[in-house]
Amino acid sequence: MTDQANRSEPDQIAQSDAGRNDADPPTGHACIQGYLQTLDGSPGVYRMLDAQARVLYVGKARNLKARVSSYARPSGHSPRIARMISETAQMMFLTTRTETEALLLEQNLIKQLKPRYNVLLRDDKSFPNILITGDHPYPQIRKHRGRKATKGHYFGPFASAGAVNRTLNQLQKVFLLRNCTDSTFETRTRPCLLYQIKRCSAPCVGKISEADYAGLVKDAERFLQGRSTKVQAKLAEEMQAASEAMEFERAAALRDRIRALTQVQSVQGINPQGVAEADVIALHMEGGQACVQVFFIRANQNWGNRDYYPRTGGTESPAEVLQAFLAQFYDDKEPPRQVILSDDVEDRALVAELLSEKAKRRVDLLVPQRGEKKELVAGALRNARESLARKMAESTAQAKLLKGLAEAFDLPQPPRRVEVYDNSHIMGTDAVGAMIVAGPEGFVKSQYRKFNIKGDALTPGDDFGMMKEVLTRRFQRLMKEDPDRETENWPDLLLIDGGAGQVSAVAEIMAELGVENIPFVGVAKGVDRDAGKEEFHRPGQRPFALRHNDPVLYFVQRLRDEAHRFAIGAHRQKRGKAVGATPLDDIPGVGATRKRALLAHFGSAKAVSRANLADLKAVDGISEGLAEKIYDFFQSR
Repeated sequence: MTDQANRSEPDQIAQSDAGRNDADPPTGHACIQGYLQTLDGSPGVYRMLDAQARVLYVGKARNLKARVSSYARPSGHSPRIARMISETAQMMFLTTRTETEALLLEQNLIKQLKPRYNVLLRDDKSFPNILITGDHPYPQIRKHRGRKATKGHYFGPFASAGAVNRTLNQLQKVFLLRNCTDSTFETRTRPCLLYQIKRCSAPCVGKISEADYAGLVKDAERFLQGRSTKVQAKLAEEMQAASEAMEFERAAALRDRIRALTQVQSVQGINPQGVAEADVIALHMEGGQACVQVFFIRANQNWGNRDYYPRTGGTESPAEVLQAFLAQFYDDKEPPRQVILSDDVEDRALVAELLSEKAKRRVDLLVPQRGEKKELVAGALRNARESLARKMAESTAQAKLLKGLAEAFDLPQPPRRVEVYDNSHIMGTDAVGAMIVAGPEGFVKSQYRKFNIKGDALTPGDDFGMMKEVLTRRFQRLMKEDPDRETENWPDLLLIDGGAGQVSAVAEIMAELGVENIPFVGVAKGVDRDAGKEEFHRPGQRPFALRHNDPVLYFVQRLRDEAHRFAIGAHRQKRGKAVGATPLDDIPGVGATRKRALLAHFGSAKAVSRANLADLKAVDGISEGLAEKIYDFFQSR
């Protein structure tokens, strides 16, 4: 970026606002016109802000002055752009050296600021990979998600954790590679169950040599690289040789491995012959909504697909939507060698240059017109069309349910954000509060929150106290981050698991916090605590029930059950961590790696606590100073 880009934003605004009348600042076309005299033809990124300094739109330009001047024209804009211009009260600019740099900066700002008028990729989870580790004589095969920091070979991405788990399950049958952790591997004295059911070769207890295990690893890597025919032929030869040598048990085991390998190949779906590595991306737009289907082709195999529903204004062209999608989708992912598209994008060469820089090799953007690639696009496009149709049908049904919820609970309008709260604990221990969120598009799982109950003064099992802590923490944060309720993070309705007591407690909490105009309803099990006989409690009103077959009742039950499921899952996770906790966790300087080393050396935390200083110093990775710290820690207890 140039020096102009490195100035503080207030300075840039002040410079760009020079000569404007602060008493009556212009908006819309007049506001934008005022910036033209300060701009030149440099590439860069611009932001349009409203009167409250909220970012409306982030855009990039090869020539900032030319792009901004197009907004200064009073006509020729789509309704969406016209609305955006009319709301613009100020602008901000960052100049860059190149247009590619501007495109990268634009997408970073879009993901960070989430402007109202930009095409926005809303679901951007990382994809899982299969990892064969490379830092052990007997490599482990496992699922990996996130940064590729562990040494080894990565294969992916797969579209979902389910796709990885299914593939790993079959690969274990075929290649018999271990999936246990290194610490478990080092402490095994006899084979585990996986060896008994023929899913591991038990290298931990010497059932296979290092050289033979390395051969299995090499075969697994060949398969994941798409060279499965060689692996299958090799297994067939070994089975034939074992049969001729009358080693029928070994021949049967090899036969089972070949069957498992065939099953892996059959569940891969369409396996293109002429496409070794590509992402197939197809866009379908209808009714102001968009669906993007992404198919992952690696090693000539289809490793699954995922659909996305980017937020659009409804008037963008397919080229505009796809360009925004590509830039945001590959922001934190390595692009494949080919990206095969259903529609061309704006500035195809620029986007290809951006992806090539990210991958540190050439990335081609293709819009095929015939052949196998065109068939792949057609399949992805069909999936996009069907997925969007299902999504729109679900949205319509969800809208009806939210309208029914508003009618049942006397709300002024259908809620756009419903928050449901529940607690989970066992006799007050490992208590966890949970919040789930639902809206026009169903459950919004990215907004789910869990609260580890911290109140030391709480009586074990005090559900009222736990609910008070959860709601206090939730709304104190909301009031701090968004006191004017300008974002969509404020709920339109709270559903509480409980009856009149919980509702009274919530009313007291909201009054103490000064939170008003948020309706809340307690959902009690009712007579005999049977599902279908729920009673609904509201402050100062008599409880009531809905008809047994009312769709709104089923909807509330689904919401309550989802909150209960999420709360129990969070509680089990916390309880599981507590079960695995040891005094070693409390020693400064002893992290996960050193904890594993100590447990592997001594066998248990209790044995570590009884060890003398010389024995502690003998543990690999434990320095003399840390050994003294560990020894002193246990001696002082």
